[in-house]
Amino acid sequence: MLINSTDPHNVAKTIKEKSKGRNVVLSIPDNYPVDVEMLIEELNKLDVQFMGGIVPKIIYQNMVLDEGVVANFLDHVVTQFVIENIREKDFTVPHIPFEREKDYCAFTMLDGLTGNISHYLSEVYRVLGNNCLYLGGGAGSLTLEQKPCVFSNEGFFMNAAITVVYEGSGSLGVQHGWEKIEGPIIATKTDKNVIQELNWRNAFEVYKEIVEADSNKEIGKENFFDIAKSYPFGVVKDNSECIVRDPIATNEKGELICVGEVFNNTVVDVLKGNRCSLVKSAEKAAKMAIENFSNPKSGVIIDCISRALFLEDEFQNELDTVVDLLKEQNDQMFIGGALTLGEISSFNGYLELFNKTIVVGLFGKK
Repeated sequence: MLINSTDPHNVAKTIKEKSKGRNVVLSIPDNYPVDVEMLIEELNKLDVQFMGGIVPKIIYQNMVLDEGVVANFLDHVVTQFVIENIREKDFTVPHIPFEREKDYCAFTMLDGLTGNISHYLSEVYRVLGNNCLYLGGGAGSLTLEQKPCVFSNEGFFMNAAITVVYEGSGSLGVQHGWEKIEGPIIATKTDKNVIQELNWRNAFEVYKEIVEADSNKEIGKENFFDIAKSYPFGVVKDNSECIVRDPIATNEKGELICVGEVFNNTVVDVLKGNRCSLVKSAEKAAKMAIENFSNPKSGVIIDCISRALFLEDEFQNELDTVVDLLKEQNDQMFIGGALTLGEISSFNGYLELFNKTIVVGLFGKK
């Protein structure tokens, strides 16, 4: 459901009327002038169980929007938990009693600009294991200013993650379509989501040499994001697409700040974007999800904001391609989602944080 109101009371009232006792996941664009703290208060007054995130943009059907609130309703919720201080690794993921004969999904929204995201996801997977199909995304502002960006009945948080676990079946498709231009390179010194050295040299100097040679453009601190959006890193994986890591800024030390961790001695490639290959990869992701699930009732698209910025006008083509394929399975299907700072999925079995990647999820009953 899309709610076009900035009045927290009206938004909460609409959600209460439509939820019919179900939990709700909310996605709100960063620049949409709704008072989130007041919305939390209004929803709590109405005894609505909810979680959500502030994201760069929202997806409703085949539209990318800067205005409105997207609400996805969930039946048969088992639990919902907030984990704070994920940057400091000072947390415990709760154990959940799963029933073997049932299928479960877990949806996570987390601060996309914090550190130790991969550690958090590995802890979630260690505790919950392969009992769940995992999906989610990184919240936060495209200004890259870190501030509270995820919320639930318990409050409005920064450096935190919120996960809801519910009974349900689904399938995922995950693809990125970026192609290698240089590598392998070793990230010889890192600190959480900051790459300090590549091949034992200053990280920015190495990256600058590669990017300028290919782009014929000078890259510096002021224009870093505009150019780097076309040149992500790929963390090399055996027998699958590499996992993309998005460098979003550089600092005065010449370090590269990424969305998501890069561990010491990780082998990476430098990748380059191709509009055609990206759109084709989105089509492939949709087909993967469709092949593994019949009669879907709803769809979720989690796509990367920097991917959309790279594709520019072609991004609408990507979204139309995916939505058209999903609607062929059920033309009444509700499709909601977000453009995020990092995408979360258990595609290929293990729970991962992706960048510059599209995640397509289909849900319903088998």
